[in-house]
Amino acid sequence: MKTVINTPNAPAPIGPYNQAILKNDTLFISGQIALDPATMELVQDDIATETRRCMENLRAILSEANMNFGHVVKTSIFLKDMHQFAAVNEIYGAYFQGEIPPARETVEVGNLPKFVNVEISMIAMR
Repeated sequence: MKTVINTPNAPAPIGPYNQAILKNDTLFISGQIALDPATMELVQDDIATETRRCMENLRAILSEANMNFGHVVKTSIFLKDMHQFAAVNEIYGAYFQGEIPPARETVEVGNLPKFVNVEISMIAMR
């Protein structure tokens, strides 16, 4: 049995998927981009702002599943430009202060949904 996890505090899916799926004690969170959940508008001032918005969207989904960043075991970060790695890493790392950071990969890609600069997905476990 799998359980759909959706919250109005994160952007509504823009395709045939859910924000997250909970299977047993494992939460699979779909990739989040810098969409403001209230307006569904992109937040693209700079890479730091985009990354922060992605992380806040992820936090909202984790919270809906009664989890937090301490439950995250795996993260995937997709960047349009690897030269932005340091800025993304700094913002991302701040969300794991006091936690054991999860496993992670960061890859540069040709393009992302809505032509954003960063997309982040996560897997969390209770």
